[in-house]
Amino acid sequence: MANIVILGAGLGGVIMAYEIKDQLGLHDTVTVVTKDPIYHFVPSNPWVAVKWRTRESVQIDLAPVFERRGINYRPVPATRLDPDNNRIELADGSSVSYDVLIIATGPELAFDEIEGLGPDGYTASICHVDHASKAADAFEAFCSKPGPIVVGAVQGASCFGPAYEFTFILDTELRRRKIRDQVPMTFITPEPYVGHLGLDGVGDTKGLLEAEMRQHHIKFITNSRVARVEPGKIIVEEIADDGAVKKTSELPFGYSMLIPGFRGIAPLRGIDGLVNPRGFVLIDKHQRNPKYRNVFAVGVCVAIPPTGPTPVPCGVPKTGFMIESMVTATAHNIRQMLDGQQPTHQATWNAVCLADFGDSGVAFVAQPQLPPRNVNWSASGVWVHNAKIAFEKYFMRKMSRGESEPFYEKAMLDILGIGKLKKTEQSEVG
Repeated sequence: MANIVILGAGLGGVIMAYEIKDQLGLHDTVTVVTKDPIYHFVPSNPWVAVKWRTRESVQIDLAPVFERRGINYRPVPATRLDPDNNRIELADGSSVSYDVLIIATGPELAFDEIEGLGPDGYTASICHVDHASKAADAFEAFCSKPGPIVVGAVQGASCFGPAYEFTFILDTELRRRKIRDQVPMTFITPEPYVGHLGLDGVGDTKGLLEAEMRQHHIKFITNSRVARVEPGKIIVEEIADDGAVKKTSELPFGYSMLIPGFRGIAPLRGIDGLVNPRGFVLIDKHQRNPKYRNVFAVGVCVAIPPTGPTPVPCGVPKTGFMIESMVTATAHNIRQMLDGQQPTHQATWNAVCLADFGDSGVAFVAQPQLPPRNVNWSASGVWVHNAKIAFEKYFMRKMSRGESEPFYEKAMLDILGIGKLKKTEQSEVG
């Protein structure tokens, strides 16, 4: 009998629980440990922040779903991981032991690294539904007294898509309210160019996004580093290619949302051989930690090197489909390990993204996520907005039913040639 524990219940953790459950035997157990008993569909947070969605409409109570699937559930925050003794210590004083651990915690949001940043400072956030709800209230107050808006991401961020989405969603909402003409908008980013996305671009994302910015009268500053945030003012340094500060600006704002840098969660940080200096989990090509061989990791918590040096640090995003490919590879590899075999499955890490702009959008596919690629495609249009709405409804239904990949989803992905597992000789044999 194997005791499998999943730490975290976001996108990666919940899908991991469903998929590993399907791989295990009758007497094996799956336990999910998480600080948040309610699942929130993070891609909908930009809509929550302008009240196009309520938080209730994008959340799922996991307890009854897990009970129906026969998955044990511990909605208690972890305080310390002890990988040498295969144990997780919890905030209520108890602990959970495991035979195999899957870390799927997502990141910790490093607002504290920049003075004045974040919901406890002077800028809004859409990284969590709590933040998005607070951002919605701040936006309503702003609309009664319009002024400049600054949106974007700070140095060390690794999730740029939502920043672009929210910029254009704000633009759409302001136009609907007939006050866009009163709101100068500026987009700031550590990316070396608009549309880099931490991926060195995908297709013509540079041209598409720059054109959208100009068409919507949104100024942008790349290679930017936020020094600090003060009430109504962001101090931004523009960095030259050699790393020197070439210009410092004070950007006034009446409303601002900035994506923070990410780091690993506190219970993992500092564990030698498990995480890198930033606290992200070290994995091999089979999602397995090189030192602790019964520990796997999926999602935003994993350590991925950047695409290359940039004047300002830019992380690599871990998109939804990329995470799902990690989950599938991990589930198959754990099954092999429990059968006494060596893991052979590798995730494709394909990036498939729908970025909604309120009344249009940009879609891209990168196979694999990092260049050089076999597929490098991007497109824009109203269809992206409609596709994002459809995907939200489909994914929420899938999660609430306790399914990881219905057969019709797999069939559609096969038709499109978008796979979750690399076609290697070993994986085909395994």
